[in-house]
Order: sequence, then C-alpha cells, then structure tokens
Amino acid sequence: MTDSATDGIRCMLLRGGTSKGAYFVADDLPSAPDARDDLLLRIMGSPDPAQIDGLGGAHPLTSKVAIVSRSTEPGVDIDYLFLQIGVDQPTVSDAQTCGNLLAGVGPFAVERGLWSPDPERTTVRIRLINTGDLAIETFPTPHGRVDYDGTAAIDGVPGTAAGIRIELGGRALLPTGAAADEIDGHTVTLVDNGMPVVLLRADEFGVSGDESADELEGRTALREAVERIRLIAGPRMGRGDVAEATVPKMFLLSPPRHGGAISTRAFIPARVHTSIGVLMAASVAAGIQIPGAVGADIADIGADGPYGIEHPGGIFPADVAVHRGADGTWTATSTSLRTARKIFDGVVFPRPRL
Repeated sequence: MTDSATDGIRCMLLRGGTSKGAYFVADDLPSAPDARDDLLLRIMGSPDPAQIDGLGGAHPLTSKVAIVSRSTEPGVDIDYLFLQIGVDQPTVSDAQTCGNLLAGVGPFAVERGLWSPDPERTTVRIRLINTGDLAIETFPTPHGRVDYDGTAAIDGVPGTAAGIRIELGGRALLPTGAAADEIDGHTVTLVDNGMPVVLLRADEFGVSGDESADELEGRTALREAVERIRLIAGPRMGRGDVAEATVPKMFLLSPPRHGGAISTRAFIPARVHTSIGVLMAASVAAGIQIPGAVGADIADIGADGPYGIEHPGGIFPADVAVHRGADGTWTATSTSLRTARKIFDGVVFPRPRL
C-alpha cells in the first residue's frame, strides 16, 4: 500500500437514496479489517461530533462507507460491504447493511470498470455482504454511461434524478417465529426484511406520531425506554449484544395521516431518522401486513401495494408482498425505486493519525 496520507486513496462520494457515503473499490483499501477501519475513521474525520477533519457530515446518515468489488460467487456480479462509521465515537460497524447506499453500488461499479454497462439500461446482481441477501439493481446507462439525471423523485431528496430499480426477496421475516412478542411490558414485533427493526405502538410511549425528529430526540425518558427494549430485542433477533451496535432500528407506529399505510418515527438508534431507509421501509411494510403484528390493526392496507410508509420527510412507497408458507413461515419480496447521484470523484487524503 502507498502512504495514504501523502498519496491519497481513490474515492467517490455519492448520494444513495436519502443517505450519502464514500464509495471505495475493495482493492484500494487495506485487506486487514483493523487497518482498513483505522484508515476509514481518519478519512471520515471520526471521532468528532462535527467530523470537521474528514468527509463525514456529522450525522449517521452522512457517515457511511460502501466497499465494492467484483464478486467470485456464482450468480453474483458485484459484492457490496457496508460500514457505518461512528460520528463522535471511533467505531466502524458491519452489523447492518444500507439499502440507501445500495442504490449507488451499481452505478459505482460501472464507473470504476468493475462491471460493463449495456447500451441503454444495465442490470447488476449485487450480494449484500453484511446480510447475504441478493439485490438485483437496474439503472439507465445510455450509450454505455451512467446517467444520473431523470424525473424520479423520492421524499427526503430535493429535485429529481434517474430512477434505480432494486429487487430483494426470499428471506424469512420473523426472527422469533412469532408475529408479536412481549418486551419490558410492551407488545413488539421483531421483523427483518433486509433490515432488523422493532415495531412499537407510538401511543404506548406518549407519542402521537406527528412529532419532529428533534422533539423526539429531546425526550430523555422516551429514548431510554426505547433503548431498553432494543437491548433485549437484539439477542432475540440473533444479533447478540447490541449495546454498541446500530441495529435493530426502533419504529414507533401510529395511524397514517397523509394517505399512506402507516405513520412512523424511527430511532436509528440514538438519533431519530428525518426520513426512512429503503430496507427499513421494506421491513415496516412487511411487518404491518402480518396478522397479529404490531401496527397491523392501525395500518391502512389495500389489496395491493405499494404501501406508503409515512415518515418526517414525506412518504416512502414500499412495494412489498408477504407470503406465508405451508410451514407457517412468513417471507417477503420487495421492489423499490431509489435514486443516486455522483457528487465527487477523486482522491481523498486521510488525516495522518487518529
């Protein structure tokens, strides 16, 4: 490896969905996880609440990294590893994936020559290393070049951009096998449709469901109550001790107000999400379709999707279909429309030391 502080590291900054992250080719980073994580902390400017000395944007939604490589797995084109970089703590976590940054993986793979584009639209099969899921991503590549401009709009992102279609499916939804469990005196639903989430009734916590993210973050007793449940839910979802992890995500559900299927406020876990991630929305949309699950009785579910998941920034249309097998296992398939945009491409210079 070259001296990264002097020579820099190839990096592309992309907005993927309602998040923003630094994208790297795996071969451009150290192969040893400890050395890689040390380098990424220095690149992102962590630990520092402002991340003033790096690329991070002082918020979990803008302190993310995607590491991309050509896959050797049969039936897979590209491998994608997501890392959540702590903002004010020197942490690098692979405990979850990110469906928002996933939107930029296909375009990035084409930009870096990891995958050859088709003349008009390109489809890439992407393995999500964090979870083992397979995503099929289709995006416009007129004349063999990624086109980020278009007319697709998603809530939480200004303007419009080219639509990126993402398909996921086939996983079992309920880690405990039950539509509802009891934790700390509350009925909860533990569901994982690409992102482990805990569904809670907002009214049980004194939340109406129309509060702003800042208002909910300011309620210390609420944050503590939600965190107690999260720490118990983590092991039940097969995640072990989640005290230092950012999953599962915690969702307070209330009846829809703006024509959607359900209204949500999400702790991720300490901050309240100003919008919603694509895989979070897919998990919520799957959960509320299961009879007996938290939120199923207050959701406005029609015969067919997509199901509008209301969040502080608007409505996310989650096209999720659930199925119950002969053995009683619930599974889901989901399709989502995301957008991405290349913001910067070049060389990033990490600070010399933490």
